[in-house]
Amino acid sequence: MEINPSKLQDFMGKAVGDIGAAMSANMVLLGDRLGLYKAMAARGPLTPVELAKATKTAERYVREWLGNQAAGGYVTYDSATGRYALPPEQAVALADESSPFFLPGAFQVIAATFMAEPKIAQRFKTGKGLGWGQHDHRLFEGTERFFRPNYVGNLVQNWIPALDGVDTKLKAGAKVADVGCGFGASTIIMAKAYPNSSFMGFDYHKPSIMTARKRAKDAGVKNIKFDVAKSTNFPEGGYDFVTHFDCLHDMGDPVGAAKHVLKTLAPNGTWMIVEPFANDRVEDNLNPVGRVFYAASTMICVPASLAYHGPALGAQAGEARLGEVVRKGGFTRFRRATQTPFNLVLEARP
Repeated sequence: MEINPSKLQDFMGKAVGDIGAAMSANMVLLGDRLGLYKAMAARGPLTPVELAKATKTAERYVREWLGNQAAGGYVTYDSATGRYALPPEQAVALADESSPFFLPGAFQVIAATFMAEPKIAQRFKTGKGLGWGQHDHRLFEGTERFFRPNYVGNLVQNWIPALDGVDTKLKAGAKVADVGCGFGASTIIMAKAYPNSSFMGFDYHKPSIMTARKRAKDAGVKNIKFDVAKSTNFPEGGYDFVTHFDCLHDMGDPVGAAKHVLKTLAPNGTWMIVEPFANDRVEDNLNPVGRVFYAASTMICVPASLAYHGPALGAQAGEARLGEVVRKGGFTRFRRATQTPFNLVLEARP
């Protein structure tokens, strides 16, 4: 086999970049957990000694951490003063949990996938699945912290208004089911924005529902309830609006979930399906966003569906495959309402 030295060198450079990024994921976790980013955002340029004092951490560790962060471009270093700074753009992404650009949750998900690697290696050989609840606890919190900023920045402002008549219904007062709600971030955002409507959040993972109830109580939201239920048997009916956020592709029976939505939906109701952005052809997903989603799909989404003998649609299912699920569920109208670089927002009507 003949080796092209130039191509080999290019690949080695790419790999070194990936190794540095992988090793630095722990650095982001530490910066988030220990409040290092928040301290830098609040205080401006700091020496390692000053940052350690502000966060009650050990200077020697902080000094090494800062070196990594400066080498990666996450912080800047002024050699004249010996101080490190967190630029405002990085602060928005690393220190502000209310920001739509907040990132540390994604690194918690990464940590959880490393914990799952031995289990997934076994599944590669057996073809069996790994249920959501079988993952490390950081997956649940990380997923909520990763997706919530996107919901904060888009759900009420852009996604719901892109649907046919839904914003008006919710303002007047509607009955809503948020299925696969996890910690309830999406449900709580909607309930706050539409106080005249009533919201039910459903998830089959009991620990997530317990957390969602606490989050709603802490937020002071009164028009919301959370219950443990599957996507194929959540109770009641007559819902004006049903939502699935980044979860339909994970399910063991997505067609069954679609049928149950139709069964519980009011005659003129709307089903909103928010899914990871994907084109319909593999070759059109070979980009940085697709790389992230294919990795997450391998470690989380496909195993979750296979755990319940599902079709394993994966995080890169794409609009065409999702449309097949919706139509098999009995819906006659289906369209892409809007999109972001990370999400498809799909609308289904009876």
